[in-house]
Amino acid sequence: MAIRFLALLGLIVSLATAAQAQPAVSPADQTAIRDVIKGQVEAFRRDDGDAAFGYASPMIQNMFGQSDVFMEMVRQGYPPVYRPRVFDFREIVELHGEIAQKVHVVGPDGRPITAVYPMTQLPDGSWRINGCYLLAPDEHQA
Repeated sequence: MAIRFLALLGLIVSLATAAQAQPAVSPADQTAIRDVIKGQVEAFRRDDGDAAFGYASPMIQNMFGQSDVFMEMVRQGYPPVYRPRVFDFREIVELHGEIAQKVHVVGPDGRPITAVYPMTQLPDGSWRINGCYLLAPDEHQA
């Protein structure tokens, strides 16, 4: 019984560790990922919907169809990344099989959150944003 418990505990710990393991991402790709996210946030600050939409993955672009629809969704649902007071890159992790960039954000309301950006690499090697999850700082992030 104790051996089963220890084996189960070991499995749970290894799964939790794997969910937040830092994937092998080259320094050039790390820079490219951060540049894409930074570019989108700068486009949000300028209210440049076409530029912001251009940083989204083909899947996201197909989902929203037009930059104005995308921008309205961001304004309504993602005010911390639309108008951040603080935007500080953290580690790159693997999340559900995707490379994801964590960012510490303080939104316009002054509350800190963690933004997690799943990324996708296009056939030409460039990176695009494939979503964004907003998590309270004390939420489990696996």
